[in-house]
Amino acid sequence: MANKLTMPRLVADGFVLRAFEFGDVALIQEASADPFIPQISTVPTSDSLIEARAFVLRQQSRSATGVGYSFAIAERETDRAVGQIGLWLDNIRHGRASIGYWIVARARRRGIAGIALRALTEWGLTLPEVGRLELYVEPWNTGSWKTAELAGYQREGLLRGWEEIGGKRRDMFMYARLAP
Repeated sequence: MANKLTMPRLVADGFVLRAFEFGDVALIQEASADPFIPQISTVPTSDSLIEARAFVLRQQSRSATGVGYSFAIAERETDRAVGQIGLWLDNIRHGRASIGYWIVARARRRGIAGIALRALTEWGLTLPEVGRLELYVEPWNTGSWKTAELAGYQREGLLRGWEEIGGKRRDMFMYARLAP
């Protein structure tokens, strides 16, 4: 899918999934200090304003170039962003899309990732070309794989040496949810 995509605004249980804005730069700077988020995402490892703004521009370009949908997860009342969730279309010609997400430390353990994942999943499965949604989680990341399971994803197996993270090949659990 190389066509420009239209970014929706998804509302779910006190949160909104929306396009990234330059007002989200502080979120990116906060995420850059996390020991794990920059390793599993394109968040910069530096909290520089220039790199944070470049990250926002990259996220805005995802839908413009047809790569996928990159959402900031924001509190509905304040519009303060607490994380990111994306639906990526690398394998859409096979009817598959993948999802990735992260939440900054100050907002974890509040169920936000689950709220965002359920909202994105329900919306993503309405796209006619999507028959299967996939996500990959390191086995040690109990919070993330429990989030996937609570959102209706089923673990399909262990992919050995699936992805390089932090300079090392890592095993990943594969989770999937199928269109009805």
